[in-house]
Amino acid sequence: MQALMESPLPDLVYRGKVRDTHDLGDDFLMVATDRISAFDVVMPNGIPDKGAVLSQISAFWFAKTQHLVPNHLIDLGTARQDLGLSTDMQRRSMIVKKAERIDVECIVRGYITGSAWSEYRKTGTVQDKPMQKGLVEGDKFPEPLFTPTTKAEVGHDENMSYEEVVDMVGADTAAKLRDTAIEVFNFAHDVAIECGIILADTKMEFGIIDGQLSLIDELLTPDSSRFWDVEGYAPGKSQPNFDKQFVRDYLDSVGWDHEPPAPALPDDIVAKTRVRYLEAFKRLTSSDLS
Repeated sequence: MQALMESPLPDLVYRGKVRDTHDLGDDFLMVATDRISAFDVVMPNGIPDKGAVLSQISAFWFAKTQHLVPNHLIDLGTARQDLGLSTDMQRRSMIVKKAERIDVECIVRGYITGSAWSEYRKTGTVQDKPMQKGLVEGDKFPEPLFTPTTKAEVGHDENMSYEEVVDMVGADTAAKLRDTAIEVFNFAHDVAIECGIILADTKMEFGIIDGQLSLIDELLTPDSSRFWDVEGYAPGKSQPNFDKQFVRDYLDSVGWDHEPPAPALPDDIVAKTRVRYLEAFKRLTSSDLS
């Protein structure tokens, strides 16, 4: 089984770390490839079926959360036979509305892990804000934290203070970004827990569509979120997961310095990552991947 590393379709307008975006005139065709990035660097090889998981799980969550906030999804590629896409391109594609992107990565953290845990161990803070003493890795925060970052086109995203978000987009929009992101997180956390998954943290992107704040890009995927197994959850250690933390852990174990070029992922790491993504999809949607 081969991974799709690049979309071959015409009218490419943007190639991100994972998605290739094509102009359809009034709308965009967003193709989720099988590329995988870690520490903001794209790996030289991909994860088969990953792009299909990302598009189809995003569609699931866009539908689930549309009562909270509008989003850019029009259709999955599977619903648009008129575009003449191959079956493989259909299953990994979304037709989306064009948006005026807000260049803030809206990260919501419900549990202390990842870079937040690394910072806390050193300074007792998360994004420079003092936290209660005695937390261990994987502990749940009393309330979810909004920890925004810049959206870097190249290199690493940088932490932003809430005040910096206000300076960039204004007080009203900053408050809407924070409050909406936390509301979506809380809703999704409750849905996921019933499926045997803990949503530990996630990243959302927003834009303006027809004058309304709207979710864009992907939503609550194994790329943008940490999904933990409820049954294996135990604070004080790294949690069993269904996301790309498995890839990050491998890369750290081989001593990679998080700067390009990235090392190729071994076949067993690719296969185990694919299984994790498929398991997240099946648990959350109660369906098989198209």
